[in-house]
Amino acid sequence: MRIAIIGWGSLVWDPRDLPREGTWQNDGPVLPVEFSRISQDARLTLVVDTEHGTPITTMHVLSPRTSLRDAIGDLSKREQTSVKRIGWVDIIRGADSQGEATEQADVHVKIREWCQGTGYDGAVWTALKSNFKLETGTEFSVGAVLNYLDCLPKNVRKEALRYIYNAPDCVITPVREKVVEQYGERWSADQIQLLRERVIP
Repeated sequence: MRIAIIGWGSLVWDPRDLPREGTWQNDGPVLPVEFSRISQDARLTLVVDTEHGTPITTMHVLSPRTSLRDAIGDLSKREQTSVKRIGWVDIIRGADSQGEATEQADVHVKIREWCQGTGYDGAVWTALKSNFKLETGTEFSVGAVLNYLDCLPKNVRKEALRYIYNAPDCVITPVREKVVEQYGERWSADQIQLLRERVIP
């Protein structure tokens, strides 16, 4: 099998020891993503969010594995999460990770069609969900995210902003644009200029 690893966040700029062949390509499937998940260390992370996400062209790289199970295991290890939280499609068998869940049906369809159009036999991706309301008790919105960041301790907020700053160029979302506007003055002049060039259309 030729298996694609699909990424849009820190997996791209900080893959660590994730097995992969070649470099990340910027013509992956178009998926709705946003910084709407709060991680264990309080960072805001990018997830596929069918309710609040902005469609962006994701990135992809070839897995060296020829077994979908092995590719899923690789990504699970890198993300330090259960294999149950790794999404996948298998074009050869006509199977996917959707199961009985329906909220991710469009995501699976888009990735399956993209695989068929690019010659991949399958794909894997991180299938974590938004948990912003669960963690904060507040409905997700750009304003709520900014309030959340403001309430973080300085060193924690700095790390959260770094993850937003380092996101791939393709990730232009309402949260990222507002972060540039509100927090830009807290970075160095060089950082501000680079971020504005990368994020603001």
